[in-house]
Amino acid sequence: MNPVSFPEQTVVIAENQSEYMSLPAHRTPDDPEGRVICCWRLSFRERLRVLVTGQIWHYVLTFGEPLQPQILQTEDPFEPVKRR
Repeated sequence: MNPVSFPEQTVVIAENQSEYMSLPAHRTPDDPEGRVICCWRLSFRERLRVLVTGQIWHYVLTFGEPLQPQILQTEDPFEPVKRR
């Protein structure tokens, strides 16, 4: 699984930190919730694993600080909600 660039991105986190992978992200200025949105692409093998197991593991480094709220989703957060 690798982070990918996307049209709405506004920043690249850890761009010049060799110990970390660069993370293309969208950060909305003055957002009271401090949202940071990233997009990841799964390899073919990872897609099969998710299809079979229905699981995705989420690994977060908190460096001993409290865990912040997190959301994993498959819907594009920049697409308007489609009503039926």
